[in-house]
Amino acid sequence: MNSDESARRETRDPVAPAGHAAADDDALVRRIAAGDSSAWTQLAQRHLAPLVALAWRILGDRAEAEDVAQEVFVRLLAKVPAWEPGGAALRTWLSRVAINLCIDRRRARRTTPLDDLPEPRDPTADEAVVARRFDMARKVRAALHKLPERQGAALALVYYQGFSNREAANILEVSVDALESLLSRGRRAMKADLSNVAADLLEDW
Repeated sequence: MNSDESARRETRDPVAPAGHAAADDDALVRRIAAGDSSAWTQLAQRHLAPLVALAWRILGDRAEAEDVAQEVFVRLLAKVPAWEPGGAALRTWLSRVAINLCIDRRRARRTTPLDDLPEPRDPTADEAVVARRFDMARKVRAALHKLPERQGAALALVYYQGFSNREAANILEVSVDALESLLSRGRRAMKADLSNVAADLLEDW
């Protein structure tokens, strides 16, 4: 990523979650520590689905992604009594734990079946167009999943989860320069892997 592109991304993406959102998370954690079960439900409603989506992008398996997200919340529950408001944003902490769990799972098994559940379908769309777009999405997921763990995690965080480069670097515990190197190498690898369908991708996406 060149300096101009980096500057544009940092301008476009927030450096950190909105202040009120982070403060709300801290307030919910304090309520959980005080025994308020409704706060736990609110926290899960806010963060569980994004964690499942992040894990799915890295693992390629919906059931495993759900297991990872649940494990993240188990670890959060254990951390609640020691949580320090005003420290690391909860969203950052949750994503870091999820990334680490995903990397552990990928290293424990060398191959992972792709999630072949269909994408949401537009009933008014032409069936051939829908089928082609689903096939393209499957190929992109396959290319993403074949990347080394940290390259795939970097791409998933920035391009699918909407984290800024600085946030993603914080989650992966690397410098912004190192994060941008992961993104650059990941993009090059995916471009090479998808070169035979590049024309279709440009047409459909």
